[in-house]
This record gives sequence, C-alpha cells and structure tokens, in this order.
Amino acid sequence: MTPPTPMTQAGKSSRWTKDQMAALVARDIHDGAVVNLGIGLPTLVANHLGSPANAAKEVMLHSENGVLGMGPAPAPGDEDYDLINAGKQPVTLRPGGSFFHHADSFSMMRGGHLDICVLGAFQVAANGDLANWHTGAPDAIPAVGGAMDLATGAKATWVMMEHTTKAGEPKLVERCTYPLTGLGCVRRIYTELAVMEVTAQGVKVLEMAEGLSFTDLQACTGVPLLR
Repeated sequence: MTPPTPMTQAGKSSRWTKDQMAALVARDIHDGAVVNLGIGLPTLVANHLGSPANAAKEVMLHSENGVLGMGPAPAPGDEDYDLINAGKQPVTLRPGGSFFHHADSFSMMRGGHLDICVLGAFQVAANGDLANWHTGAPDAIPAVGGAMDLATGAKATWVMMEHTTKAGEPKLVERCTYPLTGLGCVRRIYTELAVMEVTAQGVKVLEMAEGLSFTDLQACTGVPLLR
C-alpha cells in the first residue's frame, strides 16, 4: 500500500515550492563558500544567491564543465549558449569569473577545493549513502558522470530532491536500492516538506514546511526521524 502523502493529509500549503526550496539552500550556504550546483533542482539555487536576503554573502559558483564564478540565469532573450552550465542551461558570469579546461575542473572537484556541492537524488539512505544516477529505466543516464567526484570530493554534500517519487514511495530510505553514487557522503537534505540533517544518531528534522505536522512528515518518510 502506498503511504499517505502530506498532499492528501495536510493540503498543498504544507509544502514548499521549488523556488522556496532553492531559497532555503541559498540561505544556508555560508559566506565565502565555493559551491557546485548539480543538474536539476539545484540549478535554481543560483537565482537566490544574489537576492537581498543573501546580498552580504560572497559565494563562488563552480560548474564541472569548467566555469568558476557563475551568476543567475540570464533574462529571457539574453541567453548566450556559449556560456552554459553542466546541464547545458544558459547562465551568466559574474565579474572575476573564469573558464578553464574540463580536466582542471575535475582536479578542483577531486582535490577537496569545493566547500559544498548540492546534488539531486533518486534515493538517500539513513547513513548518508547517495544514489542519483541510475534507476534501471531503459532511458536512464548510462554513466555516473561527475556526480561521484562531487559527492566524494566536496567538503559537504547537500541533496535537494522531492520527498517522494511520483508513485508516493519514499526517497529517504533505510538502504538505497539503486546503484550508489557515494557512500555516507550526504550531510543535509532539502525537500518540499522539510530540511533534514544526517547525523550519527539518525536523520534529524531541522525545519518543516508551514502547516505540516511531524506525524505527516514521518508517514511519507522511509526512515525514523529525529526532532
């Protein structure tokens, strides 16, 4: 039986939008950080780093295709498709930004020079294991790409994902059933329902969407949660 979701129990108001999720991630990135934003939901974070709420912070965004100093998405009509991120989306470049060889980019990723990477995920295990590159579907991505290097090379790995699959299955689970990207690498998880931290004692809830009860959150989560 598919577990009940907060959509049916507490209504649409009990979840954050994708932009609200991105704003929460941007809020928590510390001043001076060098950050990689993965493909998918994490790319939205760039649009919030220059907001008034984060104006006092200087954050340097890295892209694995060889860019350092990315800015937010360009305004419609201002796209330059010679300036893209790893997901082939047009981006902007902040003053002082630079371009470099793909190999140099991976040296930065593998060498521990990134403070935070924010990745999407298919599953996250209670111990911080990450699965974000393959589901076994016929049209699935054929290789792990740079996600493995990011997950293990960054000083902190954060995940930004939907709380459940389209079928209502939990994506935060006791043990990943998909091929792993990294072992015990995830520290923090952002979903449309909650912000959670992976600790030695278990997964701790730091913040929940307004109107959502802890009971409802636990009902659609595959691991015991700590307050």
